[in-house]
Amino acid sequence: MNFKDLDGNCYSNETSQDRLLKNLYTKIWGRAILKILVSPAISKLGGSVLNSRLSVPMIKSFIKKNNIDMTQFEERKFKSYNDFFTRKIKQGKRPFSNDERVLISPSDSKVSCYKLDDNASFSIKGTTYSCESLLKSKSTAEKFSGGYAFILRLSVDDYHRYSYCCSGIKSNNKHIKGKFHTVNPIAFDYYPVFKENTREYCLIKSKVFGLVMQMEVGATMVGKISNLHNDKGIVFKGEEKGKFEFGGSTVVLMVQQGAIQEPKIFLENTYHNCETIIKQGQTLAIN
Repeated sequence: MNFKDLDGNCYSNETSQDRLLKNLYTKIWGRAILKILVSPAISKLGGSVLNSRLSVPMIKSFIKKNNIDMTQFEERKFKSYNDFFTRKIKQGKRPFSNDERVLISPSDSKVSCYKLDDNASFSIKGTTYSCESLLKSKSTAEKFSGGYAFILRLSVDDYHRYSYCCSGIKSNNKHIKGKFHTVNPIAFDYYPVFKENTREYCLIKSKVFGLVMQMEVGATMVGKISNLHNDKGIVFKGEEKGKFEFGGSTVVLMVQQGAIQEPKIFLENTYHNCETIIKQGQTLAIN
């Protein structure tokens, strides 16, 4: 996997998880196992185990293996692996700009960015994703023609709580049932992940950015996307929106044409098959 941070520093890393996923998605035997693993029932079963006290011994080795700095997080005794996985960060550790013209990253993640064409579609590794298939609404999709889509991929070592990217009036949440493929780019060559995975989204009517779509996509072993508010109401930039339980996962943002300045650094890195490392609260785009 290739990454760049916001300062332009390059990283290349292939983890044991990457190697495992490559085997699952590229080998015949792996794809046979995959059919079972991506089902909602298996994901739910795995989530039940990780919610139990039996999973507590996994925490210490996971922290060590992934070099997680626990001094950034609230100090407490965890009751299960999922309790640890959805841990809260200390106040002030994810600062963000109060300037309403700044669209912030809702999560710690690796970002890819795509320009939406006149049909509100974009392409990832040869697979075309239309906003209509993603949102299950043609009328909503058309509102984002010519805009931008940000794909914010969270890996297992990231902070798995997410916030609102801007202030405004949010719609009711729309939940779309689906499978639980990994959101690791390894899978993009074999499955139209964002067309198939379980997902939930809302629309935010912003005074600055117009209409913004914010979606959470579940992935392997994520049996639950937990949003705090499902109904229509006023929300604020940086306010906690929800959390993912165990596994990789993704947040997708869409903005309308003319709502932001061209996000050059993210577009360029994506063009060169490189994800951009970002923390929750850092700037994604400016009006």
